[in-house]
Amino acid sequence: MIKVALVMAILLFCSSSADANSWNSSPNNWENSSNNWENSPNNWKNSPDNWDNSSNNHNSENGIYDDEGNRIGYSVEKENGGRNYYDSNGNRIGYEPLRER
Repeated sequence: MIKVALVMAILLFCSSSADANSWNSSPNNWENSSNNWENSPNNWKNSPDNWDNSSNNHNSENGIYDDEGNRIGYSVEKENGGRNYYDSNGNRIGYEPLRER
């Protein structure tokens, strides 16, 4: 549980910016919604059963690790350039919207 809290704190810190209250960053924006198929763990691209996301795939490049080197999740890039973060069971724990420039 502490590991998940640590990941959430890191994601929150990394995603904070001057435009943190913009529509682009809002969880109410369809692009960021967990109800959007592109963000769902039921979508094969995001599934923990997909070999690219599997904790059994030691060559995976999208793993998220804690300070002790334990894999605690994975990230998947979205088509629009944003990124979704999942724990090892496929539960979506955060997102990073496409950065406005």
